[in-house]
Amino acid sequence: MAVAEYSTRDRIAFVRLNRPEAKNAINPELHARLWQIWQDFDADDSVDVAILTGTGDAFCAGADLKHYMTRWPGATPQQVRSVVKDGLGGLTRGLHRTSKPIIAAVNGWALAGGFETALACDIRIASENARFGSFEGRRGFHHGDGGIPRLVNSAGVGVAMQMLLTAEPITAQTALQWNLVTEVVPHDQLMERAELIARQILRNDQTAVRSAKETILDMIGRDLDDQLRIEALNGYSVASRDEVPQRLQSFYDKTDRGRYGSHATAL
Repeated sequence: MAVAEYSTRDRIAFVRLNRPEAKNAINPELHARLWQIWQDFDADDSVDVAILTGTGDAFCAGADLKHYMTRWPGATPQQVRSVVKDGLGGLTRGLHRTSKPIIAAVNGWALAGGFETALACDIRIASENARFGSFEGRRGFHHGDGGIPRLVNSAGVGVAMQMLLTAEPITAQTALQWNLVTEVVPHDQLMERAELIARQILRNDQTAVRSAKETILDMIGRDLDDQLRIEALNGYSVASRDEVPQRLQSFYDKTDRGRYGSHATAL
């Protein structure tokens, strides 16, 4: 049985964590498999957006502690520095600048490194059954794979403080209120909704989509003048492409049938 399933359909890549017996916790085998999946996804011109979810009642319970946490007590600085480029499954750090959008369809528990993995995705849709938590403080450590900066960037210092210092879980509805997910849907509609959002992305110009993602990520933590400069440079660079006048003319002539990217996607 593959620890992660990867398939493609209609320009969408589907990634499913598949260690249900361990709540989809990421062990070294799954970590390596995810690195390969995200590299393949980024290089594959036949897909433009990915949906990540989990098998069973968990999205991901984080790093498999039996494999990962035994290495840190007494570790040398060199050993610690050696993993900085790796992240967890690549997405949290190392492959975090993948150019194509990634949607997290959070089907259940997203804990610790699983929560960090969800936060590393660009859009998060939660099942009503989803739960989120930063439990590391119960065991003597805290997030080290992007959880703290992404929590602060998404929901602010107050939410980050409460989640990390209490180490208590929150419901999907609380995550929605705290800006950690954009939607909460009935559990049996989760993948349908994620696919709809993927198709909405697909019917736009993918160069513009990827530039918008890059611009958003580049703005984080900068002052307003830098943000405005980055937006103008990226926005008008995209608009200067040769195909833009043709697309505008189709809009003026009312022949574009809504919004079509280079690959028409019916909704």
